[in-house]
Amino acid sequence: MTQKDITFVADFLTEHFNEAPELYNRKGKYFNVERVGQYLKDEDDDLVSPPNTEGNQWFNFLKNSTHLKESPLLFPYYPEKSLHFVKRQMEGVIDQCLQKPADVIGKSVHQAVCMSLYKTSQSEDSTPQLFKLPFLWNDKTSNIHYVLFTILENAISKIYILRRHTDTSRSVSNGILAVDFGSFLNNSINESSDSRCYSCLDAHFYDDETVTVVLKESVEQEGKERVLAQLPLS
Repeated sequence: MTQKDITFVADFLTEHFNEAPELYNRKGKYFNVERVGQYLKDEDDDLVSPPNTEGNQWFNFLKNSTHLKESPLLFPYYPEKSLHFVKRQMEGVIDQCLQKPADVIGKSVHQAVCMSLYKTSQSEDSTPQLFKLPFLWNDKTSNIHYVLFTILENAISKIYILRRHTDTSRSVSNGILAVDFGSFLNNSINESSDSRCYSCLDAHFYDDETVTVVLKESVEQEGKERVLAQLPLS
């Protein structure tokens, strides 16, 4: 420890652990450790030993500021209350602020279309996650929303592209389509279709016209090949 650390601890002990018999109606020596614990009590009672704010630069600044003194943007200070009390007060204010936007946004959202992507068993067993890698992209030029995703198990070599117009009243051709990578990287038609089969590890839009995909060989073997491909959306 440095001398500065030792001085800091010594000052803390001197300031906070003085005998304070006036706080306790009991015999023996008691120390004012409540200066720390009082802030953490989950109750609305006033603090036993409120902090001394004299000389605090922030309070002096507010006190001397005509505009900030009564500002509704500053959260009020409760020098006599614990942190739990202040936390509850702040949560109440935040909930009140968020309630109106939540109501407005909630009423403005509605279902534009419903598509069945896959079916799962009705058993009580936990169903595995089949929907993977959803990546959203908004083409502001053509006002179209895109969603890239894959479906595990029976379609690991396919990536699906879902697109919708931002104006829900307008439709888009090929609203959903699938790109099957499979064996498209095979060097010749003589290669077996199973010899170089690829599945999609990740996919993102590179720009409005290009999709970047990371592919891997599906064959279980050492040194699986990884491919980074740029695919034109057209």
